[in-house]
Amino acid sequence: MVLLVDSTAGGVPDAVYRSMFAARKSVFVDLLKWDLPVLDGRYEIDQFDDPHARYLIITDMDRSHLASARLLPTTRPHILDTLFQSLCDEEVPRGPRIWEITRFCLGRQLRSAERRQVRNQLVSALAVHALETGIETYTGVAEMAWLQQILSFGWQCRALGEPLPCQGALLGALEITITPQTPAELAAGGVWSPIPSQEMPARRAANG
Repeated sequence: MVLLVDSTAGGVPDAVYRSMFAARKSVFVDLLKWDLPVLDGRYEIDQFDDPHARYLIITDMDRSHLASARLLPTTRPHILDTLFQSLCDEEVPRGPRIWEITRFCLGRQLRSAERRQVRNQLVSALAVHALETGIETYTGVAEMAWLQQILSFGWQCRALGEPLPCQGALLGALEITITPQTPAELAAGGVWSPIPSQEMPARRAANG
């Protein structure tokens, strides 16, 4: 199941949030060693987890986290314009129909075949969400190995500048154009795998 969380009203079980933020801590802090804030020693939450963030969360039938992504409006401060402007050769893309993909997270408990399947489901959910809500462009920052995967999915994607070293990693910025042809492009790349979604309101994420 894909949960879309995109407002500040109550309605999403705390367990869904806890599972997502714990998975982010396991992946980005424990595995990748990113220098990120951790709440209560268990949850990776930063200043961008505010009422303006949206989340796409894939769960199993028990509502346990399998994968997730955070979407940030580019009309407000976001990661690319706040932390990594130097990755763009030109102005950072901004606008009401441009959203930034951040914290693309696959659960570490997934086996190799499961990871690929869930990855494809999350990529497809991002495309479906954009088409349903009028998002025309996604931006993002990624390490080179992940950036190369994103570029290979088949959708319209381009680098916004030359990759640069940062804290021992090579980072690049990218822009993804979403059109009605995107599902067919992802299908041709072997990535298209949509699953049913459920729109759910969110509560403020600051308390995990």
